[in-house]
Amino acid sequence: MAARAWRPRDLALPVLAMTAVVAVSNVAVQYPVRLFGLQDYLTWGALTYPVAFFITDLTNRRFGPAVARRAVFVGFLLAVALSVALATPRIALASGSAFLAGQLLDITVFNRLRRRAWWRAPLASSLIGSALDTALFFTIAFAGIAAMSGPAHYEVAGAAITVPLWVGLAFFDYAVKMSCALVSMLPYGALLGVVRPVEAVRAGS
Repeated sequence: MAARAWRPRDLALPVLAMTAVVAVSNVAVQYPVRLFGLQDYLTWGALTYPVAFFITDLTNRRFGPAVARRAVFVGFLLAVALSVALATPRIALASGSAFLAGQLLDITVFNRLRRRAWWRAPLASSLIGSALDTALFFTIAFAGIAAMSGPAHYEVAGAAITVPLWVGLAFFDYAVKMSCALVSMLPYGALLGVVRPVEAVRAGS
């Protein structure tokens, strides 16, 4: 029996999961991690948002880039609506812009590399998409805000560096996203046999 093509309801789970992750992250990013002296380094959003890229990559692997883009657009609309209710308008604007640009770039990079070694597409797409997402979000959300623009002091390779707080948070936010992208290779690899491309499922039926 031939495998069926995708149906709109197949995207219900990834869209809902993506929307939940973004909505939670938009609230969490407003709160620095005040544990172990990390308030100048991380927000709670850095620990939740990378899951969105994992969801997008699995959707892309299963259904391909066109369907993954549909999921991102629907998730974008729902996430912005929730963000307006849960966060400030500026956070909602920053989140929506960064999410849409970062996820679409993730899908493009993933599709270019999907025929390579299994880990290349999800790792490269997450790293590159996260870089654009982080740059856009922190610039739009926090640049010029007094509470987020005070000086933050860091020591990098023995050199003292002072930057606005939001710039430091963006740097460490991306460092966490890079770590999460690496860690996510474990569950991604474990799911390869379960989340198979629709074409492969059809060919093996």
